Amino acid sequence: MKIEKLCAVEQAALTVRPGTQPDFEVAVEKGIDILARADGFRWAHLLHGHEAPDTYVLLVGWDSVEHHTVGFAGSELFVEWRAQIAPFLAGAPTVAHYTPT
Repeated sequence: MKIEKLCAVEQAALTVRPGTQPDFEVAVEKGIDILARADGFRWAHLLHGHEAPDTYVLLVGWDSVEHHTVGFAGSELFVEWRAQIAPFLAGAPTVAHYTPT
């Protein structure tokens, strides 16, 4: 079995305004194209809350935490990303980072 080098993972817990879920999901799909242009981006997956349909978790793989918190968050790409998804959010995302042990 091939073992891939692990990366830093960003976990963003998102709550959207009721009734906006389908449009939010389309916006995130477009937004992932923005993320993909960032240095250090590896992958992204959006998970939908089963019990709470207005909630999502966005998982993003980065080469390092700093690729997200410094490189991406300080770039014009972040401004584009935020403009893409902000209209659908019911509040500020809760973000945490996880790194391999």
